Amino acid sequence: MANNTLHRYLFEDLSVRGELVQLDDAYQQIISSKEYPKAVQNLLGELLVATTLLTATLKFEGSITLQLQGDGPVSLAVINGDNDQKVRGVARFDGDIADDATLHQLMGKGYLVITISPKDGERYQGVVALDGKDLAACFEGYFERSEQLKTRLWLRLGEFEGKPHAAGMLLQVMPDGTGSADDFEHLEQLTDTIKNEELFGLEAEDVLYRLYNQDKVQLFEPQAVEFFCGCSRERSAGAIVTIARAEVDDIVKTEGKVSLHCDYCGTSYDFDSIDVANIFEEATKGNDTVH
Repeated sequence: MANNTLHRYLFEDLSVRGELVQLDDAYQQIISSKEYPKAVQNLLGELLVATTLLTATLKFEGSITLQLQGDGPVSLAVINGDNDQKVRGVARFDGDIADDATLHQLMGKGYLVITISPKDGERYQGVVALDGKDLAACFEGYFERSEQLKTRLWLRLGEFEGKPHAAGMLLQVMPDGTGSADDFEHLEQLTDTIKNEELFGLEAEDVLYRLYNQDKVQLFEPQAVEFFCGCSRERSAGAIVTIARAEVDDIVKTEGKVSLHCDYCGTSYDFDSIDVANIFEEATKGNDTVH
């Protein structure tokens, strides 16, 4: 069973491209960093699948960040992914949240911010109103307005073999202008029949065969998707020296240590008085060297 894998495919005779992503460990690591309510886990999963599918459309080295903001119980949900399919994410929420809460019940009045950051070139940012019935519909509207390309997304979350899974598919008319509405509708109807257990449990080749065995499908080499958090003890130390020394010393005196917690992976980095003294001493040496 293939998982944490992104597959790109192409319909040779229909001028339509597709993507299929299946995630277990990458998704499970994101939702395990905090005690997220079930509905928030699902929201992060949908955002993760969408980020992975969108990142696969990049034609350059860089990253995509999808950020939901609103005035509902969930004030923020964010997933970041890059062209190497390294992903991470976090959400902030308050109060009791029902397991079956919808996107609009979670976010209230909100919007989606899509930030595309090439390694070389200017950053692009788009803001999308959350006016679709669900997150997939919001993305489809974004593609229709910004890219003028007919696009459909399927975002699926659920339990499989006792563990949370996330998966999804994307269909998009090729930008060469040769794709027809009838061809796309035909593929949409076929893809609508996919079951969660098929997406979670079957190899990509088997999924595509079940859906499109009457069409010519070219499947490309898969790309691994993995959870990656760039936090480290060194980076945390770098953050500490940006705070006034007296303030850091007061925290150590009161708490016995200064702790920095990473929301993305749940790791905490603790620094006692000796650590703090060494950090500021090294920083002072570095400044002396520069000058």
